[in-house]
Amino acid sequence: MTVQTTSGIRGAFQRAPLTWFFFLAYALSWLAWTPYILSENGLGVWDHDFGAGGSGQILGVLPGAYLGPICSALLITSLTEGRQGLRNWRARMTKFRVGWQWYVLVLVSVPAALILAAVATTDTEPVLPGAMVFAMYLPGLLIQMITTGLAEEPGWREYAMPRMQRRYGPLVATLVVGVLWGAWHLPLFLTDWGGGRGHDPMGVLEFMITALAFSAVMTWVFNRSGESMPLVMLLHTGVNNFFSMAWADMFPTLTEKQGSQAFLMAAVTGALIVVTVTRGRLGFASEPSVGATEPIPGDATPPSAAGSPHPYPTRAGTGDRGPS
Repeated sequence: MTVQTTSGIRGAFQRAPLTWFFFLAYALSWLAWTPYILSENGLGVWDHDFGAGGSGQILGVLPGAYLGPICSALLITSLTEGRQGLRNWRARMTKFRVGWQWYVLVLVSVPAALILAAVATTDTEPVLPGAMVFAMYLPGLLIQMITTGLAEEPGWREYAMPRMQRRYGPLVATLVVGVLWGAWHLPLFLTDWGGGRGHDPMGVLEFMITALAFSAVMTWVFNRSGESMPLVMLLHTGVNNFFSMAWADMFPTLTEKQGSQAFLMAAVTGALIVVTVTRGRLGFASEPSVGATEPIPGDATPPSAAGSPHPYPTRAGTGDRGPS
């Protein structure tokens, strides 16, 4: 099938959909974050306080997070691929039917990896958390899925990753998306979110390395689970939820910086494992998926010639290959 291109903004999106996605994801989020960055929660130029802790971040950070990746992905998808593209987007976003072992793997491995990394980097024994932590852990995870997970992953992993993998392969795609995903957060390091104006530059570098390494793990989960976005969102938000709900109870003597370093070690270790075991393929299948016939707008190479699976499959089954 030949994709018809048009003039104007729609034509520009069709010719370079990925470039426009990254540009809009940055521009919309950074524009929406500007008041928060200029406020008392950031540079102090504007005499306004969004509030402390989570409430301030909900008001100052979350609107820009929603406006950037997910809105950019939906806008470009609707203008370049129409209803079929939106149906494919919805299919991946609602792909809950994966093997039960995937949910067990993600729910257990995330806190286990972070606990082991914290013990290894600080030589501190964890403390059994209180009953309230156990009671609120899953509700907290659900809230994280609706906020952080829904705001970020439908753009970076759902929209960008399949298209990048098809053109450049999984490893290069992971490197590009991982770096751009991490750098998207950089203005927030001028605010309470990232420690404020006095934040250690080394902490920013550690964050970027963590984002890149963690992206490799997320790419593997995305590919091996048959492109299940709920599972990818669960993996991402599982980290956020552990630090929000359990970290202070389990490691009361450790700092947030030590928590970030534990995450860095866990992410790098996980990335080295999946890259080595899969020889850089990160679970990416080489054969086209069933029903994958439409080319990417702006990409003249058909799926069969590219020798890689189409990023918008219509799946009859679950597509789950199980963790391996």
